[in-house]
Amino acid sequence: MKTSEIKKLSITQLKKELNSFKKEQFNLRFQKINSQVKNTSRQKIVRRSIAKIKTFLNLRKDEIKWQKKS
Repeated sequence: MKTSEIKKLSITQLKKELNSFKKEQFNLRFQKINSQVKNTSRQKIVRRSIAKIKTFLNLRKDEIKWQKKS
């Protein structure tokens, strides 16, 4: 998932995407164990997408905290 796409999503949408990527990561892990992985680079993409989403979730949460303090 591209960064520009992530910026456009709301917090609830980000959480849904994060959940779906985590499920995919779990499935890829089991496919790797059973030697059924077709696209090995997908693991790297999923891992980085999870990191991007978590980063933007934390940024949004910080923005909300700062708005409440002001």
